[in-house]
Amino acid sequence: MPPPTTASHPLLARRLLIGAATLTALVGLALLTKSPAARAQSSGAVVDAPVATGAAFERTATDRYETHYLDWIDPARADRPVRAKLYLPAGLTPAQAAAGKLPLVVFSHGIGGSREGYSYLGSHWAANGIAALHLQHVGSDRSIWQGSPLSLLFRLQNAARDEEAIDRARDVSFALDQLLRPGAAWAAAVDRSRIAMAGHSYGANTTLLVAGATVQRDGVPFSLRDERVRAAIVLSAPPFYGLGSPEPILRPVRIPTLHITATGDDIKIPGYNSGVEDRVDVFNALASPKALAVFKDGSHSIFTDRMNAGGADWNPRVKAATRDLSLAFLEKVFFNRPAGVERWAAQHQTMLARFEKAL
Repeated sequence: MPPPTTASHPLLARRLLIGAATLTALVGLALLTKSPAARAQSSGAVVDAPVATGAAFERTATDRYETHYLDWIDPARADRPVRAKLYLPAGLTPAQAAAGKLPLVVFSHGIGGSREGYSYLGSHWAANGIAALHLQHVGSDRSIWQGSPLSLLFRLQNAARDEEAIDRARDVSFALDQLLRPGAAWAAAVDRSRIAMAGHSYGANTTLLVAGATVQRDGVPFSLRDERVRAAIVLSAPPFYGLGSPEPILRPVRIPTLHITATGDDIKIPGYNSGVEDRVDVFNALASPKALAVFKDGSHSIFTDRMNAGGADWNPRVKAATRDLSLAFLEKVFFNRPAGVERWAAQHQTMLARFEKAL
């Protein structure tokens, strides 16, 4: 039986929209005259920005990874474009590419983002032998910041439509279908038993949906679970607003999850505030195996490529620690190497307000 459609479940995805997506759509006209970056900071939204250079953040050397741009069209969804940026270890030989040994992480950006974002994660994973496929969700990507300021609110509302929340999750499954289809360039390189999903903010919502988060509508379960995904990394995951307790929604998620947030991870707009306690509630609602890292201070945008979010000194430290923890988590769940997570926790105690592990 096919999953319920959006039409048969009105307002389902709108209630599933969490964090910056739904909340940003409520921002008033006071934000419309600001620049995209200023609007994003005021609303708690995530927007791409150039990655700063300098000694403050030691970036992954470009000779350790390579990138490839992929552009697909999904004819089953009115020719919806699905764009991606694939990070691979540098210099794969044909024999290595055919060996099927590369784990894969699919990454989903926050509202207003693109496949170019969160490069500090994709490059680091690839340099350490894990491929990363960064998607771009056309209905809620950086194009919403383009055009007349007077129509910004309309574009934000479109990004928060029922259909877009569902399409984002379906983008993931479609991208996996295309990347892994017989004859595709890197299909043979990927270890299909080691596929993870990751995302930030709105992308964390997408990640949880793909991981198995399920709601009941008129007594019928609605799920977008992709069984190929075996682990999940959720950055700044807000709650499922308007659907009551998160436990029944997240109970079907049975894969290992890593949750990363910060004590200053706030989404603030007029009349609404969502703080770190919401991120912790999502973590608490999920069954083990799982782990939670709460950095001291920080901000909602500190986990993007923006180097000025959350403090010029603190930001690069959190980024470096985030990429190292995510890599240690992937090595734990995919290769049963627990020492990395243990070592990470011991090394970063002074940065953490809370660390909890049941892996």
